[in-house]
Amino acid sequence: MAKKGLLIVLSGFSGAGKGTLIRKLMEAHDHYVLSVSMTTRSPREGEQEGREYFFTDEAHFTEMIDRNGFLEHAVYSGNHYGTPRAFVEEQLTAGKDVLLEIEVQGALQVKERFPEALLIYVVTPTVAELRRRLEGRGTESAEAIARRLKRAADESDTLASYEYIVINDDVTRCAEEIHGIVQGARCATARNADFMEEMRKALHAAFDH
Repeated sequence: MAKKGLLIVLSGFSGAGKGTLIRKLMEAHDHYVLSVSMTTRSPREGEQEGREYFFTDEAHFTEMIDRNGFLEHAVYSGNHYGTPRAFVEEQLTAGKDVLLEIEVQGALQVKERFPEALLIYVVTPTVAELRRRLEGRGTESAEAIARRLKRAADESDTLASYEYIVINDDVTRCAEEIHGIVQGARCATARNADFMEEMRKALHAAFDH
């Protein structure tokens, strides 16, 4: 039977490169699985059902909440976003390490329900680099970029809630740093489980007379 996988929550500044890091991890290592979120917003051009998101309406989303069908859910810009519970639990049971790219609010909800989840926050090397990446997209107005920078400032107050902060100055190096964190946590979890089982057996052997 496969050992249970780990849930890895990746958050970060908009423009820090979370999506690229996830792609790098999944290309290099076959035991990672990306959890796809559900949203009530409309698909954007090029997005596909089940790849970027599961797209649904508000009535179905509310029904999922009532059935405790989400690990976390939140509202952003008037739209609902949530992480379907069933898929994540199935993959963890199968021994896969599940990558979850979500905002801070959702990450903290996940940590409450899955204390063993790893919270990793991705940042750029400098504020100037963050601005450069946002402006380099060429898809947003100056006002939208200013809002994203303000949000980054607000989110910086929550970084103490994350176990690990990684600096994405080189995407390949940063992806391998994240992989190293996951492998270290997996080994520690396995060692702790093995130790506790041996301790349990020793205690019973010594005191069950």
